[in-house]
Amino acid sequence: MNNMVPDPYVNQPMISDFDYEPSRDQLSVVVKYMGTPRIEKWNLGQRGPQHPALELDRITFARYVTGTSDLIIGMDLTGDEREQLYLLKGNKNLIPLTDSPEHVHRYGGCSPDGKWIAWSSNRRDQAFLDIYLQCLETFEIHLLFAEDGIFSVAKWFPDGNALLVRRANSPMDHDLGVLSLVTGEVDWITNHSDEASYRDVHFSPCGEMVYLLSNKDSEFYGLACVHLSTKKLTWLLRGNWDFEGLAYHKETGLFAFTENQGGISKGYLFDLKQGALYTWDTPMGVITNLTFLPRRKMLLFQLNGPEHPQELWVLHLPTLQTLPLMKLSKSFVERKPIKPSLLSYRSFDGLNIPFFYYKPKKTSKKLPVVIYLHGGPESQSRASYHPLLQFLLSKGYAVAVPNFRGSTGYGKTYTHLDDGRKRMDAVKDVISMVDWLKQDSSIDEEKIVIIGGSYGGFLTLAAISHYPQLWVAAVDIVGMSSLRTFIETTSPWRKWQREMEYGTVEEDGDFFNQIDPLHHADEIIAPLLVIHGVNDPRVPIGESEQIVHKLKQRGHSVTYHRMEGEGHKLVSPENEITVYSMIAAFLKQCIGKL
Repeated sequence: MNNMVPDPYVNQPMISDFDYEPSRDQLSVVVKYMGTPRIEKWNLGQRGPQHPALELDRITFARYVTGTSDLIIGMDLTGDEREQLYLLKGNKNLIPLTDSPEHVHRYGGCSPDGKWIAWSSNRRDQAFLDIYLQCLETFEIHLLFAEDGIFSVAKWFPDGNALLVRRANSPMDHDLGVLSLVTGEVDWITNHSDEASYRDVHFSPCGEMVYLLSNKDSEFYGLACVHLSTKKLTWLLRGNWDFEGLAYHKETGLFAFTENQGGISKGYLFDLKQGALYTWDTPMGVITNLTFLPRRKMLLFQLNGPEHPQELWVLHLPTLQTLPLMKLSKSFVERKPIKPSLLSYRSFDGLNIPFFYYKPKKTSKKLPVVIYLHGGPESQSRASYHPLLQFLLSKGYAVAVPNFRGSTGYGKTYTHLDDGRKRMDAVKDVISMVDWLKQDSSIDEEKIVIIGGSYGGFLTLAAISHYPQLWVAAVDIVGMSSLRTFIETTSPWRKWQREMEYGTVEEDGDFFNQIDPLHHADEIIAPLLVIHGVNDPRVPIGESEQIVHKLKQRGHSVTYHRMEGEGHKLVSPENEITVYSMIAAFLKQCIGKL
């Protein structure tokens, strides 16, 4: 078993995106086979693809042009996240629409008549995103709205005369406005004083109000409506967790959404006319892309769970029964993927920290353990399929995945507990995780490994430099070694958002100097593996290179892997296999035979 390679865990077929065209009762499905994405079109009633598939590199999404079988496709170049838009006519004629690889493009949907698309881009200024229209007949581009800020398109109005647009005031605070295509003016409809966000917008049948999810004046997202004339928000349904992924069926007044219960999705249907709430069951996992199929009395969705990669599932509305639409995933060689337990522990100040705990099955030996830290920090580790974690489990490691303070999913207050100069409290949460693990008699406390990516990489470096005695090995993937240099070098349109979370160099530079792992590199004891994509637009590769250089100068054990053709996330399956194999070999070298 210990000679296994990560191929079977990486090269699992999975659905990465889909869209539904009701007039044709057709799905466009982005499927990854052996890591290569391809677009398939499925006629419902005939399971599986009925049209030639088109293979393309780095597809980020595919959406139908209204009333046609044509598609708008998003792709970036080698992980740079500067998404470009294309029109796929038929099944093979791919037409570039934006063709500006130095800029970001965020798709905002197609007009009701299928003649125009909207998107936002930083073409005018690298630091800001403005709103553009593009004609699908002439491909002519029109700048519709320009203002210093980060703007995107949430929805086209049903009459095609306006756009519902979104303004980011901070990473966790947004506004919605009505942007007239006639005047180019915006009427903001969600004015508020405290932090609030609005997402998953749907128009009512009469078009006089919008249904959405919001956390205005609330810790968690609930279901609400906003009357466009009065701008008044009215709550329809709220719970004790975040509601996610709202879908709406106008003809029946039926809503579908999920509740994020500690990182695990629970499905709900809400009948607005009757005020009735129904639940439906799925295996443990994360549900996304809820889509009503009115002709078939079905709800389609993507399900991504620890024991299986992301697939399409269907809910039969009359019976509330769920099943996979088409089984894609392959068997996992010798052992089935492992499902985690959802637990919690007390941190240094008494705060409860939730975490997922994975353990190999049927072992009599004391286990080495990997603490795996998510990025963000405004993010959350979920109960989803993770090939690296499953591969490490197959090698005999236990894996603990904490959602330290600053994570989303546990309310606004929890998300802000690590802001600014409270940054090291999140590191202390990780140290308290170690304390909890040492109380588990099945864990070898001399063999504790820490692995983190992006912000999790920063926490990894901070943990091994500020608390060096605890770790037998560490792996930093695209992490920041200095908040100061990170803020100075990240992509311009991201900089102000990151300053909202971390602080500014001007006001907080002294604090950065105190805590940055780069300035404590001489304290590091654990052998370190550092991995970074050359084209990373979020955390520039210099963040890894500067700490590697400093460690090599003092003769410390550090291994560095530059990933050509990759950015902030691993996309190529060949690179995934290389990196995961490298991590396993590195840990074996540090820990010895398991």
